[in-house]
Amino acid sequence: MVDDQGSPESSDAKTGRREERVTINKEFESYDAFINEYVTNISRTGVFVRSKTPLAVGTKVNLRFTVIMDDIETVEGVGEVVRVHDDPQGMGVVFTELSGYSKGLIDKLLTSQGHRTSKG
Repeated sequence: MVDDQGSPESSDAKTGRREERVTINKEFESYDAFINEYVTNISRTGVFVRSKTPLAVGTKVNLRFTVIMDDIETVEGVGEVVRVHDDPQGMGVVFTELSGYSKGLIDKLLTSQGHRTSKG
């Protein structure tokens, strides 16, 4: 999903050139948009995004998605599509940049899920 301003760009410090990134999971404007694209699996290194129209491997993406913990929290960062799957349809995205806050949310989420799994 591309945001209202089009595809954002960022500069690559090594080459000085600008690279395009596509924003996914920014907001769901409708239930249909939600069904078309959503995060189904998360790890400390990346996410799997279910999508009827996966992006090509190598595509840079701005990520923004919510996780339910004590409250609804938002994880934001930058990633890169590293694989595309047909079943389930979607793409694996590795995190390339995450804020400290988002890293903390993911750690907390994975730790709490691990505790629930080991108890039950």
